Amino acid sequence: MAKSLPNLAQRVITWQRQYGRHDLPWQNTQDPYRIWLSEIMLQQTQVATVIGYFNRFVDRFPDVDSLSNASLEDVLLCWAGLGYYARARHLHACAQQVVALWAGHFPTTAEALQTLPGIGPSTAAAIAAFCFGERTPILDGNVKRVYCRFFGVEGDPTSRVVVQQLWQRAKESTPIEALTVEQPDAMARFTQGLMDLGATCCTRRQPSCERCPLASDCVAKLSGRTNELPQPRTQRVMPERSTIMLLISRQIPDLAHGETCTNKMSADKVIADTSDNVNVLASKANTDVARHNQAVLLYKRPAKGIWGGLWTLPECRLAGDFNITTHQLTTTQLPLTAVKRHALKQKNTHTHTKLITNTSAIESSSKLIVEQWCTKHAIKNPTLLSMAAFRHTFTHFHLHIQPWLVEINDEVGFDPQTADETMQWVRVDQLHRFGMPAPVQNLLLNFTML
Repeated sequence: MAKSLPNLAQRVITWQRQYGRHDLPWQNTQDPYRIWLSEIMLQQTQVATVIGYFNRFVDRFPDVDSLSNASLEDVLLCWAGLGYYARARHLHACAQQVVALWAGHFPTTAEALQTLPGIGPSTAAAIAAFCFGERTPILDGNVKRVYCRFFGVEGDPTSRVVVQQLWQRAKESTPIEALTVEQPDAMARFTQGLMDLGATCCTRRQPSCERCPLASDCVAKLSGRTNELPQPRTQRVMPERSTIMLLISRQIPDLAHGETCTNKMSADKVIADTSDNVNVLASKANTDVARHNQAVLLYKRPAKGIWGGLWTLPECRLAGDFNITTHQLTTTQLPLTAVKRHALKQKNTHTHTKLITNTSAIESSSKLIVEQWCTKHAIKNPTLLSMAAFRHTFTHFHLHIQPWLVEINDEVGFDPQTADETMQWVRVDQLHRFGMPAPVQNLLLNFTML
């Protein structure tokens, strides 16, 4: 194996020149802004999903200065649907630091890049290699898989001990200085080549070993263990949480067409649609004249935490506290029903939303909770409709969501507007202007199609 290391880098570089990916929108450039943006978006998200978001994002924010000067709400709106929203918040903070501390120019070394928000060792190394040719190793998820198989690394690839081993292997595999002098693009080619191998050849299932430039020395290939390495991470039981989301709707007939209820977002903050759901939501609402004066109550989540800074729906607490502005996802002990009136079908690369098919007769329990919430907030004679319950999976837990449509027929007895503008009535033809997580987009899409 030691004999294969000196030419490992050259084999990857040669393969990348001929068989690697060359036409992705963030390639064929040494612009640190675009490379950085793509690397952040590609964290735990597939390339096919990222391409559209990347193109729309750079159209809206073409450079680090424009991103730095934007509001966080604008950034989140462009990011909505891509998931892992802490990335968007870190992206905004990083841009502001680059402008404030680095005069608008990204640092040129991996070590300095790691001092910026949201940039870890592998991301910093990728930016430094692609943009500045620095000889520094990367170790993202795909590259871990390549090294685990090639070197025959045993153990959970997410464990500290194994990660340390993989970083050492990554350092040993980095092109030597003489190679980078001879081939100025060696580090960029090698770095991209490792990513391409993991994404297109050394895949998680059914790897195409016959196309791999490293197959002749790969421990997993030679020992027939490509399906065993990397070893599966230790399985853990995902916590289960539940909540009731309230899609509260009312008619506001005194609004002229084009106004946005209590929303104070100006026209210059309107951002291009960021997902198919948003696009359909906007098109449906704008073509339905009957919807023009119907408004939905939205709640802006706190900046930190799950869905931080995004607009969602109010939720019910189940333990006697029916606070409309819940500051965290609530946990219930009630099972959830699945009234299949509207099927929510969605599959994202970053999370997974699944319709709950348990049809046990517990709808009356959740309805009682919703009625209590309405009484608490002086909503008289609402029309209540149970929508399809579903489960949305985050990185660390499953969230069971039971949505209820609450149509207000009489005058509402509470004013949701607050000093920090966390609660707003938004007309349905303006919903596409608000950054929302994918499950909420789906709920509102179903609502507009009623």
